Amino acid sequence: MGTNSSGCLGTGDAQSIIDPRCVSVLSGKKIESLSCGSGPHVVIITSDGEVYSWGHNAYSQLGNGSTNQALIPCQVSTNLVNKKVVSVACGSHHSMVSTSDGELYAWGYNNSGQVGSGSTANQPIPRRVTSCLQNKIVVGIACGQMSSMAIVDNGEVYAWGYNGNGQLGLGSSGNQPTPCRIATLQGIRVEQVVCGYAHTLALTDEGVMYAWGANSYGQLGTGNKSNQAYPVQVCVDRERIVEIAACHSSHTSAAKSQSGQVFMWGQCRGQAVISPHLTHFSCTDDVFACFSTPAIMWRLLSVEPDDHLTVAESLKKEFDNPETSDLKFLVDEKYIHVHKVLLQIRCEHFRSFLHDSNEDVIEMNQFSYPVFRAFLEYLYTDNISISPEDAIGLLELATLYRENRLKQLCQQSIKQGPGRLLLQILHKPYDYGYPDGRLC
Repeated sequence: MGTNSSGCLGTGDAQSIIDPRCVSVLSGKKIESLSCGSGPHVVIITSDGEVYSWGHNAYSQLGNGSTNQALIPCQVSTNLVNKKVVSVACGSHHSMVSTSDGELYAWGYNNSGQVGSGSTANQPIPRRVTSCLQNKIVVGIACGQMSSMAIVDNGEVYAWGYNGNGQLGLGSSGNQPTPCRIATLQGIRVEQVVCGYAHTLALTDEGVMYAWGANSYGQLGTGNKSNQAYPVQVCVDRERIVEIAACHSSHTSAAKSQSGQVFMWGQCRGQAVISPHLTHFSCTDDVFACFSTPAIMWRLLSVEPDDHLTVAESLKKEFDNPETSDLKFLVDEKYIHVHKVLLQIRCEHFRSFLHDSNEDVIEMNQFSYPVFRAFLEYLYTDNISISPEDAIGLLELATLYRENRLKQLCQQSIKQGPGRLLLQILHKPYDYGYPDGRLC
């Protein structure tokens, strides 16, 4: 749904629509990846490794041998027969795909050599990118507006196409019509590369990020607005980075750390953020939806038909969530993250215990970590998840805190456990809430 310029929705016409509509040609096919250009044109790959394209085609970016726009998805098969395509990337008006055997194919607009053919003539059908990639296995690809990037299996990065802002990372500003290795990254193993409008980000196997290219909005994250023709390391709050994000139609950059924190920098609603800034988001997709101009998605995002959570489901999800908690229990040198108000609502013991407390960390030595965690989780879910052996300790806690329903759940768990657990209770029945010695 949405604006349908050049038939980019693939619905068979150029009418914009406000309600989701099925793209019938792709019915029954599982979409693995999607990328789109500025025309716009769209290229997708299926789980079977097939390639389909539609939309704007003035520069042959659909790879079907013509310059006519396509209103419905059409399979791109020339030179890709018997090839399983595994990834796709689109620039402004050119397209690239890589195959399961590490080959790279490109087509479309080529005014700056972004197709990698060695010339500047447009490429109407998929053509294998060779040159110094001839005997290399390509494992990752990305496209800027008019530039292209590829990672090979040994972690080397190759770049070609437009280079007016140094976005190829070669130390110059001259265009490159064939792939050229970025020598500055020698000895560094790159695992992910992404491209913005005219800048590039790379992530190494050690969680270190590099950036180069245009920097008029601070999109390199270097603390200034100076372009960089060579890769420079970008520090993000001393965090190990696990994901980087950029899109060829945006001057925004984002990264996610190993601890789950999401940072953004670059163009932010028209303003320039020149250093990585911590956001409240949990995924990089939200950065581009909320801060980028235009608002975009930098990758294919699956949306569940119904993601509504009930109150009970929401509470369960928030248990031991460090992002929203305001209290931590330290048990056996491990933290459990909770919410004071919920504990006070759900438990009489905590209602009085936490009433005048301003502490944000409380050490608990009376019970083991599995037992106390199970108790706190019970307050969020009204259920217990614990072994019958640990249920003995949880029963003792429930008795001490006068949690009658929890006692019943523990008793049920113990009855289903080994007989020796019942004997343990029979030996000291009063300690476990059985003053008359009866278990039922």
